[in-house]
Amino acid sequence: MNDELLSRLAENLFWTGRYVERADDTARLVDVYVHRMLSDPAAQGNGAGADSGPLFSILGIEREEDARLDTGAALFRLAYDPQNPSASAGAIVAARAGAGGIREVISSEMWECLNVTAHGLAGQRRAAERLGPHVFLRFVRERAALFFGLADETMSHDDAWRFLILGRSLERADMTARLLLARLPDANDIGWPMLLHACGAYESFIRTHGWAAEPARVAEFLLLDRLFPRSVLHSLVTAEECLEALNPEPVRMGMDDPARRPVGLLRTRLEYADPAQLPDDLPELLGTLQETCVEASEAISKRYFQYEAPVAWERDG
Repeated sequence: MNDELLSRLAENLFWTGRYVERADDTARLVDVYVHRMLSDPAAQGNGAGADSGPLFSILGIEREEDARLDTGAALFRLAYDPQNPSASAGAIVAARAGAGGIREVISSEMWECLNVTAHGLAGQRRAAERLGPHVFLRFVRERAALFFGLADETMSHDDAWRFLILGRSLERADMTARLLLARLPDANDIGWPMLLHACGAYESFIRTHGWAAEPARVAEFLLLDRLFPRSVLHSLVTAEECLEALNPEPVRMGMDDPARRPVGLLRTRLEYADPAQLPDDLPELLGTLQETCVEASEAISKRYFQYEAPVAWERDG
């Protein structure tokens, strides 16, 4: 294959991984947030319905100024909208579009999974209108898990697989940072149990620290736990391993990979962090985490995805 074709394949794999992870993460967050608003009378406020503004802030999605979005409007924009790549449905559609160009490097089962998922969204939305949004959001979560499970089991763990997992890892770390940042200014918007559920970490956290664990342990678990696969540290370690394998040439001094450098620096900081200092360092650390994800993504694009006619991806709303 020529360099341009390899660059296109790498970019499609990277963004397919990001989009499937985004669909999963968004579905998890919307599911627990909507459940809270529908089940907690205090969260619903007055009879006009609950304002879903905090959801948009967490996901970095702009909304009309002074607009109050009820649960139905939020569900459409963040879950059901197939044209919006920041919504779960739109991210699945975007992932399928990208996967169509990499069918020669992913397994047929992976393509089938994305294709069936994309075509099943309309039916799942109709079911959600009768049975509640959890039906649709659970479908997205389960299909995303199936896709990455198939990737692990049916793809050779070569460079193609590494670009896919690299995209997933950066998206996952960025979403966790967004969730933790949203928890800092107003604990009423997103509590610790809701945060754990949104990260798929509630049961693992309880098994690790018990029911009576202090809330401060939640941020520690989501950032520093080496064994939980959705923690920031685990995601950064995975991303760095992928980047190291993509650029295996030894360097005598320093680090010449502009994508691996910020990921490695932050990974090292987290690995040697003092948990007792974490509450004080959290705001600055989360800001650095988001900057690292952006810097690494831009460096990856510049190094691996350069060609004359770039692919027109819709990124981040």
